[in-house]
Amino acid sequence: MRVWMLVAFLVVLLDQFSKWWVRELFELYEAFPLLPGLQFIYVRNLGAAFSFLSSAGGWQRWFFIVLSLLASIAIMIWIYRLPKQRRLEALGLSLVLGGAVGNLVDRVLLGYVVDFIDVYYRSWHWPVFNVADSAITVGVAVMIIDIIFYQRHELSE
Repeated sequence: MRVWMLVAFLVVLLDQFSKWWVRELFELYEAFPLLPGLQFIYVRNLGAAFSFLSSAGGWQRWFFIVLSLLASIAIMIWIYRLPKQRRLEALGLSLVLGGAVGNLVDRVLLGYVVDFIDVYYRSWHWPVFNVADSAITVGVAVMIIDIIFYQRHELSE
């Protein structure tokens, strides 16, 4: 259990450090090109993934705080109850937990989530995201891989 909480904690640290760095070095909406199709740009997300409910009038902050808290508690309980051999599932859950807590810290302290990674092609842009969002995405992918390749195998035996 400790190692998975450490993974989640490291995700939160990396996420919060990267967001602090962006807030310190960039003005709001300032962009810094890195590679063709990739830039850093400082934006504030008042909503959830893909700016869902970002213009809802303010109540969404508290909704997402409560939702993130409940989800984080549920994930910690899930990790705690996992058998020790379910390491891949625990890794995926700890990445999701770290990402959820990273964005939760922003919502509580700032009232919005700092996003800064912009992937684009010509005039098309993927929604801007951050380290926490990346950890959540990778964590879900790890869990899907675990379900498809490992848990299905266990069920067929």
